[in-house]
Amino acid sequence: MLTTMGGAVESGLLYALMALGVYITFRILDFPDLTVDGSFATGAAIGAVMTVNGTAPWLAIVCAFIGGGLAGVFTGLLHTKGKINGLLSGIIMMIALYSINLRILDKPNVSLRNTNNLFENVSVLLVMVVFVVIVKLLLDLFFKTDLGLSLRATGDNSRMIRSFGVNTDNTIIFGIALSNALVATSGALIAHYQKFADASLGVGMIVIGLASVIIGEAIFGARTIFRATLAVVLGSIVYRIIYALALQIEWLEASDMKLITAVIIVFALVVPSTRRVMNQKNMARSVQRKCWHHWKKHNQEVDANVGNR
Repeated sequence: MLTTMGGAVESGLLYALMALGVYITFRILDFPDLTVDGSFATGAAIGAVMTVNGTAPWLAIVCAFIGGGLAGVFTGLLHTKGKINGLLSGIIMMIALYSINLRILDKPNVSLRNTNNLFENVSVLLVMVVFVVIVKLLLDLFFKTDLGLSLRATGDNSRMIRSFGVNTDNTIIFGIALSNALVATSGALIAHYQKFADASLGVGMIVIGLASVIIGEAIFGARTIFRATLAVVLGSIVYRIIYALALQIEWLEASDMKLITAVIIVFALVVPSTRRVMNQKNMARSVQRKCWHHWKKHNQEVDANVGNR
């Protein structure tokens, strides 16, 4: 069980960068970006192919970051300059990336076995803790800069921020590019961790990313940027732990995990909403009780005054 939990934490940290990328588009920009499923596999393909061909693993990861960023730029251009619906822009790019990923791989999959990869002879947990903490803190600092604040304002109220002279098209493109760059980096890290990459590696990644974001916010809250990014990272770990525990149930099969993910997301969405409704009802009842008590006290005072007369 300890081994299973350790593997779940490692996986959670590896997918945390992808979850942070989804957080940028889903929460910061309020943009439904489905490019994620394609850019994750793009990062894995670039990271694997370059490493197999003799490139230093860390340089392959950097190139994966750049490749994911370019995919995000094209999605942003389709939406802002091509005036294509955001959801449709992501779908178009996701479809295009499938063929591009096959071109990069030159075959359905690439193995990294017997190849010096990023995690060769090092602790995956230690490397990923340091890496994720650095990325998280850099994102926190970025969101306090003028560009970061413009990005946040674009998601909150694009009309308002345009009135201050900010080009929202550029901020949207940059935000989507940064998001997919992080997603692709996560894909490259996963390829090194699993020692293989294939064109379908990114299927369902947007769901996993959303699950991590929603679970993290539901459990840990998201009142500030620092707390929100921390919640996303911890949400990714919690999701992987839930995933690992679900696999321990005998009557569940690996093919059921997408259904389990959907149930987890629904639960994470419904529970906070139900709690909010219950709090509102309790508040209303409290107000009604106070009003009743005040009215009753007022009537008693009126009756006493009448009796004195």
